[in-house]
Amino acid sequence: MANTVEDFDHRLEQYRPELLAHCYRMLGSVHDAEDLVQETYLRAWRARDRYDRARSSPRTWLYRIATNACLTALESRGRRPLPSGTVADSRPLDPLVHGGEATWLQPVPDSLLRLGDPAGAAIDRGSLRLAFVAAVQHLSARERGALILSEVLAFSAAETAAILGTSVASVNSALQRARARLRQAGLLEDDVPEPSRAEQRATVERYMSAFENADIEGLKRLLADDVLMEMPPMLNWFTGRDNYGRFMEWVFAKAGTRWRLAPVAANGQPGFAAYNLRESGAFELHTLQVFTVTAAGISRNTVFQDADVFATFGLAPRIDV
Repeated sequence: MANTVEDFDHRLEQYRPELLAHCYRMLGSVHDAEDLVQETYLRAWRARDRYDRARSSPRTWLYRIATNACLTALESRGRRPLPSGTVADSRPLDPLVHGGEATWLQPVPDSLLRLGDPAGAAIDRGSLRLAFVAAVQHLSARERGALILSEVLAFSAAETAAILGTSVASVNSALQRARARLRQAGLLEDDVPEPSRAEQRATVERYMSAFENADIEGLKRLLADDVLMEMPPMLNWFTGRDNYGRFMEWVFAKAGTRWRLAPVAANGQPGFAAYNLRESGAFELHTLQVFTVTAAGISRNTVFQDADVFATFGLAPRIDV
């Protein structure tokens, strides 16, 4: 193994983006994932003299450390779902109900995972989608580990067992339970072709234009029939193009029609930050919105209104007129 801090860091730094993605999938929290990646590198440095290259690659070794750090962390943390996975759907004009002390799934900036450069090339964008990470939150810690290691990262059953410190039979059993629980909850999505990233961004840009013009019908034309909107920390969520349109009518009636939008990229998906003109005379940060775009249109809009999320994305609190 490396004889100096510099050599050690040089050898292992290439894995940092994908380890961050892994810890994020396991925990659903950007801040927790960053902390555990740091913990992983600290543990790896302390154990560098005991690393046996003949038994595992550096990547597998790091994933074993990171996964077990995540499993330990999950012993004292609750799951981080989205509202659609916790309560029954609502009507679009029901009073907004705050989730109280619930701890919600956080989005992760693409830039943090370096998805736009070669360092992020090894990261499976599909497995970062908010819907997938939210689905994983319904599994036990070891079921999450088995599912992500085997089906996202393509480790063999034997490698997954070694990483988790268990048997192949135990891994296969955990995988069966994980798949069954996701299927029972209606959280397994069909593997269907999706538009290119450029096409997805173009769809969201058309949505942004309609949003800035308060064009309800223009927004609705971009939606899939079964579109889902949810808004953590609010418990409310609803589906369907008409319900979506009615809610947006309420938003524009309540918050006005003067907006400025700034593109963002999160979880390998297109989105934007929305700034609303307020009495201060400035456009103030209102929400961060992340979209799932399919061939049928926008199928999901997850709307965040959380100071920690805004800070993670480095969003300015206001834009002057």
